[in-house]
Amino acid sequence: MSADSISHESSRTALILYGSETGNAQDVAEELGRLLERLHFLTRVTDMNSVDVSTLSLHTVAIFTTSTTGQGDIPTNARAFWKSLLRRRLPADYLQGVKFAAFGLGDSSYPKFNWAVRKLQKRLFQLGAREIYPRGEADEQHPEGSDGGYLPWSVELRAHLLHKYPLPNNISPIPDDVLLQPKWTLEVDKISNAERPTTNGNTSELHSEYQGPGPPPNVAAPPNDLVPIPASIKATLTKNIRVTPPSHWQDARHLTFVTESSVDYLPGDVLTIFPKNSSEDVERFLQLMGWVSQADKPIQFVPTTASVDLQTYPPPPIPNLLPYPQLTLRSLLTNYLDITSIPRRSFFSIISHFTNDVMHKERLIEFTNPEYIDELYDYTTRPRRSILEVLQEFESVKIPWQCVATVIPLLRGRQFSIASGGPLKTSINDDMIQQTKIELLVAIVKYRTVIKKIREGVCTRYLATLPIGSLLNVTIQQGGLGISKAEANKPVVMIGPGTGVAPMRSLIWERFAWSEQLKIQQKNASTAATNINSPTHPIRVGENVLFFGCRNRTSDNFFAQEWADLEDQLGLKVFTAFSRDQKQKVYVQDLVREQSETVFRLLHDQQGIVYICGSSGKMPQAVREALIEVFEREGMFDRSIAEGYLLRMEKEGRYKQETW
Repeated sequence: MSADSISHESSRTALILYGSETGNAQDVAEELGRLLERLHFLTRVTDMNSVDVSTLSLHTVAIFTTSTTGQGDIPTNARAFWKSLLRRRLPADYLQGVKFAAFGLGDSSYPKFNWAVRKLQKRLFQLGAREIYPRGEADEQHPEGSDGGYLPWSVELRAHLLHKYPLPNNISPIPDDVLLQPKWTLEVDKISNAERPTTNGNTSELHSEYQGPGPPPNVAAPPNDLVPIPASIKATLTKNIRVTPPSHWQDARHLTFVTESSVDYLPGDVLTIFPKNSSEDVERFLQLMGWVSQADKPIQFVPTTASVDLQTYPPPPIPNLLPYPQLTLRSLLTNYLDITSIPRRSFFSIISHFTNDVMHKERLIEFTNPEYIDELYDYTTRPRRSILEVLQEFESVKIPWQCVATVIPLLRGRQFSIASGGPLKTSINDDMIQQTKIELLVAIVKYRTVIKKIREGVCTRYLATLPIGSLLNVTIQQGGLGISKAEANKPVVMIGPGTGVAPMRSLIWERFAWSEQLKIQQKNASTAATNINSPTHPIRVGENVLFFGCRNRTSDNFFAQEWADLEDQLGLKVFTAFSRDQKQKVYVQDLVREQSETVFRLLHDQQGIVYICGSSGKMPQAVREALIEVFEREGMFDRSIAEGYLLRMEKEGRYKQETW
């Protein structure tokens, strides 16, 4: 790079900020960072919480990417930033001079589609910031997924930035066929090599006490080293039971974790589990890249720029590695890099630099062309083809191990709705010490694709092979349902087909606990009132109605006995749709229509709350349509009034959806 180029780049800076729950918005932010770096912007990519709002105006341009979580909420790693924008004392010109663009990632099956980016944009306007390019939005329901919205927006953004911030005549954008220098690379840790023993990646010696019907799965347990996770708690697996019969196509697990530390959580909260890649996949990757001889030597990250200020220099591509006792390529691939994820477009661009095969290079570059988005989708997303499989097909690609962490995406934690509540949140161990108990209901992801290949979810595969007694670092996050004890007296209609019943089970048991507490309070109040001859007014938990859906009464009818036991204790009413037990398929939305009188009474007459949990896609919209029809029929409303009532429920926090 010429001196003129360096000088020009340092004079134009871009801050790319993301708010991300599952990593998708972060992926987009990193792609935008590379895009602006090629336009000679000095770029920094980080989460919103890491930035002081007052520093936004110091940059030539700020670009925001955010997903929407919960009921139109800002993601966790952007909430502190968001709250700082909401301070009442901020003047209307506080962000005057800030030039920004914003892109949102959402799912149109949610009522509050892309609300986070819209709220953020509106607030930035209110504080005087100026938008340099119109807001973009991606929809997960698009035929090409989020890329269907992101790619055309990013292409147009690039053209606009070149027009708005033109380069000098002697400087051109860095072409796509030029590999950008990574900020960090890996090198052999010579001190560690001399002083520390190495590991060969042996799998766990713990005995897997598989308790499901049928033989245990013949799969090696994952390595049992404890991976450091910030703000985590240590949890021990005490139960891993298959709750569907071996003959059923779906392996569903009921898992229980206990933790010595006292942890409080509410219905709707989620447990994040950080998975490991299988030893078999890691070994395949090492052999494919020719790294076997290097695999178990200690390594470390080093900046590629000499004499850097680590306070302002971008952090390493994988955070939180300092407490890791010994980092090797094997442990890096096992614990930190998602080698079985579906590759993004940028992956093909990067690996095209690591092959000398002309045909392979041309094909890889083709996949990076936005004009071939359909072809990329058909090659990657539609058959769920993984990074490992792509590298097996393009066998001439040899990634230098020193830069693998900038090529392969991070292996992120997976969130699971907690299925325990009320009395199920605690247990007593053998030493008579109370522990926090966390239960999950997890469907093991394993299926055959359109190209007849078996696909497995990296985290559910990890959980399926996890032995009893395994110790994990996990985190608990507040969910998006916003459930509180203050709503105990309101009736609830819960709609949770499949594993969507997990947060509903948590809520049911929590409401059972609230009911028991109210009975005790009522008894004490009644005794006190008798002593002073004063009448009491009974307070009760509102009615509880659950609509559950599964395939068969005898295969995946989760927690059926519990519901029967709670019918008398809590007055729980359960309506179950067995979609495959009769000739005509029946789903939860059909039962909502059948029970229209009950649903209308609870949601309209008694101002109750409806919760919808489970798979995103067609189900939430089908349930929403059924509710509108209920309001039309039972309330004698016309269509517009019925739709308006549902919108009012959303605004009042009485229509809550959490789908995945």
